[in-house]
Amino acid sequence: MQTEDFDFDYQGQRCGAYAAWDDSLAGPLPGVLVIHDLWGFGEQPKDRARRLAAMGYHALAVDLYGDRREPQTLDEAFPLVGQLRGDVPALRKRLHHVLDMLAGRPGVDAGRLASIGFCLGGVSSLELARDGADLRAIVGFHCNLDTPLPAQKGQVRPSILICTGGDDPIIPQDQISGFMDEMRDAGADWQMNFYGGAGHNFTNNFADRAGIPGVAYQETADRRAWQALAAFFEENLR
Repeated sequence: MQTEDFDFDYQGQRCGAYAAWDDSLAGPLPGVLVIHDLWGFGEQPKDRARRLAAMGYHALAVDLYGDRREPQTLDEAFPLVGQLRGDVPALRKRLHHVLDMLAGRPGVDAGRLASIGFCLGGVSSLELARDGADLRAIVGFHCNLDTPLPAQKGQVRPSILICTGGDDPIIPQDQISGFMDEMRDAGADWQMNFYGGAGHNFTNNFADRAGIPGVAYQETADRRAWQALAAFFEENLR
């Protein structure tokens, strides 16, 4: 496996990126964008990039906050998340920039691209889908599903998989219902998996740092959700 840790510039801000791929495989390979949760550009997105590389994909984990920031408390994280989610058009421009980076990497098949994300990263991946990005697949893990700019009919190009905790206190039922209605109205190809006993941020080993009931790592849900991703990608990227 090959990895590359590097920085890129976005509107004058230094941002981190981490790529992983298996150079023993004949290319070009399907490319997968990996977007971090509210805890920032730490080890989790890099680990997921390596897992994807082991599965035969060229993965690129990217830093949305800039300056490789890794908040240690919710008081540090929430303003960063709020800044991104508070200006969805600007967020979408940033996301298209990093998607173009992935598409332009040597060894990546620009016709077979996907985006995955955790929490904030899932929100971001969905915004790419809503904005008509040329993707084949989106996977969001325990992510908010609302947006001020819903998808328009015929605009969503990728197939979408949402993996969410059945006991997630952060994602209310009306948000789930609203997302379903949005996807139906847009004519999207979508599916949603619920994992019993799992709360919010169930894929992150350090989720309990939030100190919020119902926000914790859940190994079984994490494993099952990743297996769902593997099958979903096999269907949409191979």
